Amino acid sequence: MRGLSVALVAPLSDADATVQSMEDASPAKWHLAHTTWFFETFVLRDFVAGYHRFDERFPFLFNSYYEAEGKRHSRARRGMVTRPTLDEVLAYRAHVDAGIVAALPRLPHEARELVRLGCHHEEQHQELLLTDILHLMSENPLEPAVWPGARKVPVEMPGPVGWIEHGGGVVEIGHDDPHFAFDSEGPRHKSLLTPHAIADRTVTNGEWAAFIADGGYAEPRHWLSDGWAWVKAEGITAPLYWEQHDGVWTRFGLDGRRAIDPAAPVTHVSLYEADAYATWAGARLPTEFEWEAAAASHDADGGNQLDTAGPVEPRPSLGGPAFFGDVWEWTGSAFRPYPGFRAIEGAVGEYNGKFMSGQFVLRGGSCATPRGHARASYRNFFYPHQRWQFTGVRLAKDL
Repeated sequence: MRGLSVALVAPLSDADATVQSMEDASPAKWHLAHTTWFFETFVLRDFVAGYHRFDERFPFLFNSYYEAEGKRHSRARRGMVTRPTLDEVLAYRAHVDAGIVAALPRLPHEARELVRLGCHHEEQHQELLLTDILHLMSENPLEPAVWPGARKVPVEMPGPVGWIEHGGGVVEIGHDDPHFAFDSEGPRHKSLLTPHAIADRTVTNGEWAAFIADGGYAEPRHWLSDGWAWVKAEGITAPLYWEQHDGVWTRFGLDGRRAIDPAAPVTHVSLYEADAYATWAGARLPTEFEWEAAAASHDADGGNQLDTAGPVEPRPSLGGPAFFGDVWEWTGSAFRPYPGFRAIEGAVGEYNGKFMSGQFVLRGGSCATPRGHARASYRNFFYPHQRWQFTGVRLAKDL
């Protein structure tokens, strides 16, 4: 699992791994070091007698947002940390990995649970690592490809959206089994659904191009007020990384700039864009509870998810309902605590609870989500204007 993080940065130079392209993104080198700091701090420091930190300066540099762990370097200035070098960060990882492996047989249950949390935390950062590298390369005028892309084979456009109907009623929502879940996925509780239908696939690039051609980004009647203000202020006219030349839409990806695949799921759209498209299409976004009720019977390890280092992008639907992989799906639900939620004790209690304000829930995982990381109860969350992640759209409607 830790080896995948190193493999993801293998094509990068030290400069590539140091630069920060925007405040929402972090340098690749920082992701590698922060995930290592997590294991060193919450496991080795707290549970291994006599452990000495690899470098006493690193906690200030690589703490993310844990107030209980003291002062930290400004998030917006992570790209200024030219040293330690990438090689030194990799040496830090090797040192901490060796310490965890040596200590693991003697660690108490509490510490082993923190190791498990740290592994899932690292998987989250593997996805962030990929999306941050993509954004970084998009800011380079040369638009370099990180990995060579495979030759594209034309795929037929999927047929019209099919609808999975639900008659409404009380359903059980949230995590409640022995396997791992983040604290925000519980407690399991009852939720009342009204009769509705949810689409059996996500919106495609071709369908999104039709929205653009119909003036979707120019008609305020489709947009939430905050969304329309964002469109005007930022000059938004298409999904992130899209450009049009001589009437042809292209997108930038980890394999460079290529023509969009009209059959593939649209990605890199904000909640504002997702909501506007749904309004234009005469539908709406699903609630997270409708989504989970529909997805619960599907294989969370299926679909197009991250298995190895290399170019990742959403792939055309092969038919049949698919709820996992390709793109994170915006829901109309605010990221708020479930009834009975309590943050766990200690610094790791800051993991999710303090972010339950102003953000919206996404479900399903993406092509950059490590396989095995997602599940029906998994709640990802971002602010409504953010779109550098692999974020897409599934429609719903009332019955």
